[in-house]
Amino acid sequence: MKPSDKNNSNDFTNVASHLQRMAALQPYKRAVVCPAGRDKNNCVAYNHLTFQQLDQESDRLAHGFEKAGIKRDTRTILMVKPSLDFFTIIFALFKTGAVPVVVDPGMGIRRMVGCLKEGRPEAFIGIPPAHVLRTLYPKFFDTVKTWVTVGRRWFWGGFTLDQIRRRPWKPYPTAKTGRDDMAAILFTTGSTGPAKGAVYTHGNFDAQLRHIKSHLGLTVDEIDLSTFPLFALFWPALGITSIIPDMDPTKPALANPGKIIEAIFDQGVTNMFASPALLKRLGAYGKRKSIKLPSLKRVISAGAPVTPAIIEQFSSMLCNDAQVHTPYGATEAVPVISIASNEILSETRELSEQGNGICIGRPINDLEIRIIKISDDPIDKWSDEILVADGEIGEITVKGDLVTRQYFERPKADALAKIKDQNQIWHRMGDLGWKDTKGRIWFCGRKSHRVVTANGTLFSIQCEAIFNNHPMVYRSALVGIGAGLRQKPVICIEPEKDVDGYNQKKLKKVLFELARQHELTKNIETILFHKSFPVDIRHNSKIFREKLAVWAEKKLKKT
Repeated sequence: MKPSDKNNSNDFTNVASHLQRMAALQPYKRAVVCPAGRDKNNCVAYNHLTFQQLDQESDRLAHGFEKAGIKRDTRTILMVKPSLDFFTIIFALFKTGAVPVVVDPGMGIRRMVGCLKEGRPEAFIGIPPAHVLRTLYPKFFDTVKTWVTVGRRWFWGGFTLDQIRRRPWKPYPTAKTGRDDMAAILFTTGSTGPAKGAVYTHGNFDAQLRHIKSHLGLTVDEIDLSTFPLFALFWPALGITSIIPDMDPTKPALANPGKIIEAIFDQGVTNMFASPALLKRLGAYGKRKSIKLPSLKRVISAGAPVTPAIIEQFSSMLCNDAQVHTPYGATEAVPVISIASNEILSETRELSEQGNGICIGRPINDLEIRIIKISDDPIDKWSDEILVADGEIGEITVKGDLVTRQYFERPKADALAKIKDQNQIWHRMGDLGWKDTKGRIWFCGRKSHRVVTANGTLFSIQCEAIFNNHPMVYRSALVGIGAGLRQKPVICIEPEKDVDGYNQKKLKKVLFELARQHELTKNIETILFHKSFPVDIRHNSKIFREKLAVWAEKKLKKT
């Protein structure tokens, strides 16, 4: 993607310019707050940067990066934990016009370094363990010319971050990037296929900021607690204080709920992001302790379907008109659809539990959502002939200014996921759903998770809802054994922890009776129990049905 040097001043778009504007408007307001330790009474001490400090520190780094060779269009691996440094580094990279390459560490080391190599990086910024990784897999980083260690540099060469920012502050002239210039490469998790690098432009980021602010009604008075680092980047650009939680962001399901709630009280948090797994953990803790969170105005949960039961449990801690919002999207386009807890609990919950799918809401602002016929083939050009009627299940597609137009050097993936519509792009979400008479979209599962049988096609979320209604079922997963048009549908059950072997036999009989009562599940003749489903590490919520299918096939061959 070529730089937009020829663009005039009206075309200038750089996400870092939002931070600069906020630093001018509210220089002394806290921008980022990070836990620094505990005193002898176990009270938390916090470090922070004001908006002026964040802007100036990122200026210093930008000057240092440029001198070290990290400048416009330099693809730069970023492997830094949530911290004050994380924020200063990312905004410094945007200011230089460099392109951060971000990969989910939860996908496993081999896959992660494979993604990093695919991005053909020219610079590497990381904490010491990340540099140890690159010394173990040197061939994956043979394109890197500039190395920066955040923290203590051990036996490898390169710069330290302290060396990079050693110079005194002076304003940095932010790169005059255009809306279509590459701003970052964000790799998908690869939970349902090969991980791919979604190319974000500065225009995509700018659009995300506008849509999020408008849809949620955010103001500069907000204080945010984001348990997912990349989401936290939005808030300083919007003039919102961002609190870094005391937790491992790669293991939200194991986070200490007491520490999260402590931060909410300490900082007067008004806005919070939490994955469904973390939301469930916090809700259970709050229910046991009879905790109320009066400062919270809204909670955002995404990354996987959020069940009404999880929403209801957490909502017991909210006060006044606060709601749980469940925006829908993907790495390539987020957020695009949303719904809030009041509508879920009062209207759509009962329908979801009957197998209608999970209602994910209506399109955000002016984003366009269409449902097209299910196909695994590329679609080169948009045509209204591929649309399905309202009420019919098809693939969810989206068009709008926040939608990424391509993957990084993946033309085959582009062909499967992108549909050209004159000078715009529709992104195929890879998810199946239908639209109701109120304009709401109902999610029925991933396209790759549908099970095609001799009696028709089964959709994961719809079928699983029937089994999840039973109190002894923690969660369920539909998988298909075999290929082609005659797959064998199997329901895998992860029971509640107190269900022993004897009760599993009784439960299986009850679940078969339950399945026969519903049109969606009446032809499912195989139920298998699994101790603990494999799930994604990022959100601890997405079930790896592909792995379960392999397990189920092996299990059935033994019986």
